Amino acid sequence: MPMPVPMPMPTNYQRSFVTNLSGRLNEAVPLMQVVVGPRQVGKTTGIQQLIDQQTTPAHYASADDLIAGDAQWLREQWQHARLLGPNALLAIDEIQKIPNWPETVKALWDAEARRAPEERLRVVLLGSSAVQIQDGVTESLAGRFELTRLGHWRFCELKAAFGYDLERYLAYGGYPGAVAFEGNHDRWYAYLKDAIVETVIGRDILQFQRVGKPALFRQAFEILCHYPAQEISYTTLLGQLQDSGNTDLIKHYISLYESAFMFHALAKYSAKAWRSRSSSPKMLPACPALYTMHQSRQILDDPEQRGRVFELAVGAELAQLPGALYYWREGKAEVDFVYAHRDALYAIEVKSGRRKSRKGLTAFLEQTPSAIPVILTPEHFSVFSADPVAFLERIGG
Repeated sequence: MPMPVPMPMPTNYQRSFVTNLSGRLNEAVPLMQVVVGPRQVGKTTGIQQLIDQQTTPAHYASADDLIAGDAQWLREQWQHARLLGPNALLAIDEIQKIPNWPETVKALWDAEARRAPEERLRVVLLGSSAVQIQDGVTESLAGRFELTRLGHWRFCELKAAFGYDLERYLAYGGYPGAVAFEGNHDRWYAYLKDAIVETVIGRDILQFQRVGKPALFRQAFEILCHYPAQEISYTTLLGQLQDSGNTDLIKHYISLYESAFMFHALAKYSAKAWRSRSSSPKMLPACPALYTMHQSRQILDDPEQRGRVFELAVGAELAQLPGALYYWREGKAEVDFVYAHRDALYAIEVKSGRRKSRKGLTAFLEQTPSAIPVILTPEHFSVFSADPVAFLERIGG
């Protein structure tokens, strides 16, 4: 059965990364711009919006559907853009699908740098695999690029584009293409599963990474989705897989799903780094929809589950910020999120009606007096989502 066509992004809505990219590309001598992020969150739409705003010619190409893309294809796209005239824009989507692309791009970019600034191409590379893109640019393109990490749609964006309220965001939030199907749960689920999850697993992970048992790998995804905003040991996760193995296996699986922007695995906060690295992770699906798609439609009627989804939503937005995100627990005392940014450390407690001990924040502040306590409730969430860093800084004074 063919997949239904999703609702297009509202033509009057533009994600902020488009304006940021435009400003960088219009500098006198711009660096190469590299955009990484999940599938189906508007990378391609944003680039088309950017192209429409340009006064110089532009060429867009995608490697996503190539059967056998290679360096020659990449050179052809570069040449096509160059023939458009001075200062043309070249945008290449799913660049990670081209074997050895960093070496080819490096050679082409270095040749470009020998031209006068007003003659050079402006280049944007896009991809949906964090590891393949970031490793490539770090190893081969050092000093030649700026990296933009584009996350799932936050509450403030879905509110502005589609009129979301918090209830709708907790039930469906994350992917604008799924908005058209929210009235039919089965179609909504099918779109997420077939057009997003299976595409990510098959085309972004298994096609490029060595995974011995693909069926087991897919099973791991569904298991991980059942632990939103929960600390869970690797041994416990491994025990639920229908196969024998060791904790290195589940760590590898989690790492692959993190690289494809499906999960965040938070380490426990500790002043001693080695303790953080050895801790059990707190699992965060990257947006509410990745959790709720596996649950009943009545999940938000349960205060415990609703509280868990709200905590997930807060964590997913924090995870998109610059800085480092952790959780903290000692015995029964816990803090939902510990966020470190520049010289500030925020201890963030999420309150949403779910019964939780109030002792965790006090215990953490006794150990870390310099931390700034933050209580985040559903009433504050809209303001928080609009500008999380400014929200936290206002609380910190």
